[in-house]
Amino acid sequence: MTAERPGAAEAVDSVLGALADPTRRRLLDLLAAQGEATATTLAERLPVSRQAVVKHLAVLDSAGLVSGSRVGREVRYAVRPAALDTTARWMASLAADWDRRLANIKRVAEAAERGAGTGSGPGPGSGSGSGSTRSD
Repeated sequence: MTAERPGAAEAVDSVLGALADPTRRRLLDLLAAQGEATATTLAERLPVSRQAVVKHLAVLDSAGLVSGSRVGREVRYAVRPAALDTTARWMASLAADWDRRLANIKRVAEAAERGAGTGSGPGPGSGSGSGSTRSD
């Protein structure tokens, strides 16, 4: 990971682990669309039980992606975008690093191609001119 504050690597790992499950991604989509919802409301929109939804929400909560607040007897969940923002910044930094690396590779390849096109340097067919090859 790039140079960031301590603990950022663990936060990104936690977010990516939580997002690896399609049910958890769907829960985030539903919460983003609704603003907030209870586990019961979310379970009505998914092919899993309320208990499974609660377990998935616990994983999302521990990754910092959602938070639950008690309102009377209900717990209402909402998306917390900060953890996603941190992960998006890390991914953008990673992409920029790869873009730089690929630009360097392209520059070296183009320079080699220009060098080969001018006839300078060793290339195919260059050698002593004897035409014989020896395999030892």
